[in-house]
Amino acid sequence: MCSTEGPLHLLLLDGVNWLKLAYSSAILIPHSGNSRRTGIVPSSMSNITLEEHFVTESFLRATRANGERTPPQLAELQCKLLDIGPGRIADMDKSGIYLQVLSLAAMGFDALDADTASSLAHDVNDELAAAVRSHPARLRGFATLALKAPATAAAELERCVTRLGFHGALLDGTTDGLFLDDPRFLPVFEAAAHLGVPIYLHPARPPQPVQEAYYSGLPGELGFLLSIAGWGWHAETGLHTLRLIVSGLFDRLPTLQLIIGHMGEGLPYALARSSGILSHAAPHLRQPVADYFQSNIHCTTSGYFTLPPLRCALEVVGIDRLLFSVDYPYSPNTRGRAFLDSLPEILGTDDSAKLTHRNAEHLLGLRPAV
Repeated sequence: MCSTEGPLHLLLLDGVNWLKLAYSSAILIPHSGNSRRTGIVPSSMSNITLEEHFVTESFLRATRANGERTPPQLAELQCKLLDIGPGRIADMDKSGIYLQVLSLAAMGFDALDADTASSLAHDVNDELAAAVRSHPARLRGFATLALKAPATAAAELERCVTRLGFHGALLDGTTDGLFLDDPRFLPVFEAAAHLGVPIYLHPARPPQPVQEAYYSGLPGELGFLLSIAGWGWHAETGLHTLRLIVSGLFDRLPTLQLIIGHMGEGLPYALARSSGILSHAAPHLRQPVADYFQSNIHCTTSGYFTLPPLRCALEVVGIDRLLFSVDYPYSPNTRGRAFLDSLPEILGTDDSAKLTHRNAEHLLGLRPAV
């Protein structure tokens, strides 16, 4: 049974390191607020994070019935993932995180058939909306979408934004082994562009043939870890982002905004070489590949808590396209707090404000309090 009363010692996945965090409860202080485009973020507590995860009991039941089994390394995080109320907010308060934008930790979702996944997405979104209504100044939402039914997913995104007050959607990896540049997924991106909300492109476990070819044959848990936060997640999402660019998606939908996490999924480091090679081979694009990071792509810091990758992202992408995130609970809020405390070494007050809340306020349509 899950409990929010502590201490509860949880084994946390943070990059490739396993860390123990002593977690204890605190009393929730009530807050009030409104939905997406009229939301107010008090300027005195304005650390906003965008890649923060949850699950629901309905999601766990559906994926378990389909044969999904949570890896034992992640199973002990389940209590934190299920808590989208007082316990989560107490953890945020300890590290000075004011607002989390929540998204489903959707492991096993892609294995569901289209009808089951579409119904489940609707239910999960309603459950998240209820949590946001209970804590509107502290929690917001990204929609869960069932991409095996793209037209239904586009309609669900519109419902989530216009009726539930969500800020966009988070999409996980490939769907049926297909990257999202496949034309069948265009209705979802068209809906996001029409609604003026971003899509957060998030990693997922690799398709089975990739798992077997790239990550098998290693001792213990090394193959699994290498396929996710140890390397594979970032390599695939970086590739996925480049595919979306060279497919011409952002030329077709020039106002579409994409968010990627983990300090840019390795792309800032490689962007000069990748852009030089790909731009030469893609005369159909309206601008060089690297320039889309100034017009259509944003990067969060999720799961990355050291200054060298941030320096690289600042140099290549620029402060106006970077946003603070933690990747809770896979990374603890305490590491995000320590990272924030290190920022004065390289950022002035104005740029720190952009990273921690101003860029998010602008991208998500949040209005800071006067």
